[in-house]
Amino acid sequence: MQHVEIKAKGHLDQDWARWLEGFTFTYTDQDETLLTGSVKDQAAFYGLIAKLRDLGVVLIAVNISSPGDKTQPRG
Repeated sequence: MQHVEIKAKGHLDQDWARWLEGFTFTYTDQDETLLTGSVKDQAAFYGLIAKLRDLGVVLIAVNISSPGDKTQPRG
């Protein structure tokens, strides 16, 4: 499994959480949404990115880490 953090422009509708495989939505004061969750592999990650593209979501940042990865996310 890989942990994914995606920062998107605007406040995305919570109803999309189920369609986006249960990702957690956190809203920022900068009119952004931080989506966090896990994907099982690279193919699932690309499927997630394709769904966001199809919804017209503007991506600001994407961070992926594996379990035990000590690197800090960049934003």
